[in-house]
Amino acid sequence: MTHYRIRDPIPESADAALAEYSPLVRALLFRRGISEAEDARKFLAPDYTRDTHDPFLMKDMERAVDRILEAIERGERIVVYNDYDCDGIPGGVILHDFFQKIGHNNFTNYVPHRYSEGYGLNSEAIEQFRVEGVSLVITVDCGITDVAEVTQAQGSGIDVIITDHHLPLVDQLSGEQVIPAAYAVINNKQRDDGYPFKELCGAGTAFKLVQAVLMRLRMGASGGEGMSRLGCSARHERETERGVLEATASEYRSRERSNAPNLDIPKEGWEKWLLDMAGLATIADMVPLHGENRTLVHFGLTVLRKSPRPGFQQLLRRARVAQRSLTEDDVGFMVAPRINAASRMGEPMEALRLLATRDVLEGGVLAEELHALNERRKGLVAGMVREARARFEEYLREREARLLVVLGSPSWMPGLLGLAANSLVEEYQRPVFLWGRAGSETIKGSCRSDGSVNVVELMSAVRADVFLDFGGHERSGGFSISHEYIHTLEAALEEAHGKILGGEGLAPVSAGAAGMIHKVDAELSLADLSWETYREIAALAPFGIGNPKPLFVLRDLTITRVRTFGRDGGHLEIRFSDVGKYPMSITSSRTTISPVPAVGFFMKPDGFSVALEQGARMNLLAHLEASYFRTTPELRLRIVDIF
Repeated sequence: MTHYRIRDPIPESADAALAEYSPLVRALLFRRGISEAEDARKFLAPDYTRDTHDPFLMKDMERAVDRILEAIERGERIVVYNDYDCDGIPGGVILHDFFQKIGHNNFTNYVPHRYSEGYGLNSEAIEQFRVEGVSLVITVDCGITDVAEVTQAQGSGIDVIITDHHLPLVDQLSGEQVIPAAYAVINNKQRDDGYPFKELCGAGTAFKLVQAVLMRLRMGASGGEGMSRLGCSARHERETERGVLEATASEYRSRERSNAPNLDIPKEGWEKWLLDMAGLATIADMVPLHGENRTLVHFGLTVLRKSPRPGFQQLLRRARVAQRSLTEDDVGFMVAPRINAASRMGEPMEALRLLATRDVLEGGVLAEELHALNERRKGLVAGMVREARARFEEYLREREARLLVVLGSPSWMPGLLGLAANSLVEEYQRPVFLWGRAGSETIKGSCRSDGSVNVVELMSAVRADVFLDFGGHERSGGFSISHEYIHTLEAALEEAHGKILGGEGLAPVSAGAAGMIHKVDAELSLADLSWETYREIAALAPFGIGNPKPLFVLRDLTITRVRTFGRDGGHLEIRFSDVGKYPMSITSSRTTISPVPAVGFFMKPDGFSVALEQGARMNLLAHLEASYFRTTPELRLRIVDIF
């Protein structure tokens, strides 16, 4: 049975402070922590200059920029080592486009294979880089937990600059963070990092690095001391340590003027074209969409809607998404899965090539390949979720309650586990840990949190011999585990869960448990479903973690039509009219009934507690959105539940 609760009215003080907005917008702003007019104006109208931070506020940023400028000046071979998901891939494209733009072509992108190499740096790749004469590796969306591999690289004469956003490892005895001994570590999850915003994704962090390098290049090109002064300090320290050269700052400045390569330094603001990749990754990685992330996504969507990238354009065509009206939902549900399909089902480098190519023909071929891989991926994940659900329900019958969902199978593909875990988290409202081995020599797993516990802290609290390695951030992570401990994983996690929450966590999942309680923003009538209402709601977009889509309840509706659509009738559409008398609604007192349909993707008529048939009465929980599937935009309700 579904339960819902309409959120409490906002306080009079906030209502007065936000009086310039409609009652609905006032309520939605307050529920996002905004109770002052100035804060509301900033939230509703992001400003790139005002709402992004100086990249040099990040720990080690100056040192990283110095080293990159040194590598550029000397023509060194650079490897951009980016993760294989839809955070690392766009982040790798950001650095790819940057090096191409300035004319430093002695670089390559390296994307590890999900199954044969695994997540993060690996020793075989580092040895390959040494043989090939690579002297600088820049990681994107990985590296912060690769302590041994970074030590190997630095010992082989390869400097490593880590750009990452995942949580560092924590020593269980001292409680201190374990930071790899890289040349520079750019990750504001370090406890001593002073950057004012802590929730950037991997590509967002890579964007800040590019932003910083361009700032320094432009300062040098304009004759300012910034590039020379900051560019000499770390280099002087580095060469002094090696015993190669004792030099003064003036000597470095002289050498930069005489030997600097003929770089094509982009004009001020060029880097904003890279916001398409930063915005894409920020949405895909499901980091909180407030603060600087909101700004990156807001302007990232603007760039994506007019991006000239041919591979991206071809991918949208195959997904039947209109580029000019692209939304965060399109990115999250249509684009990101196709990018991720490359590593889950094929070769991750194909996704990077798709986003980086300037060739229309190549973009079309790669888009078709990723689209086909994603179609195959859907079927495999659906089968995995069905199997996991059946097994968990059986476990619930055997044991009254479980705090966690912990399941696995040697036949499950590790690259698909995160997708299955997402579905199970939504259904059971508990942390989910899934493991598999298909296509991999070791047992690997993915985990997702419902928000009740930080999964990295949870894995850190497990005794040290259980996991071979693990990492991630608060709501999602990955791990590998030996065969010896796989059958005791649930017990070890539940023990750690008890340590962290001290017995004050959520009630255990049990068979026949009541449905979740939805927090509803307002009650609407059909008369409220207008473009005016939609525009008020859309002003708060982009929506995501930390800024959820507003949820509404519509009561006493009479069904006038039910139909299924899509391949194999997998989606649901309902038309209805209202029969009850509504109180004054939060948006309007109009009485005109609007012919707005309700749609539910991957929903069936028999999936609810009420019979969906003509003439039946129902209550509806839904989001109000616009559809651009056809030539003329249409309003519609996106079904959350019917009861």
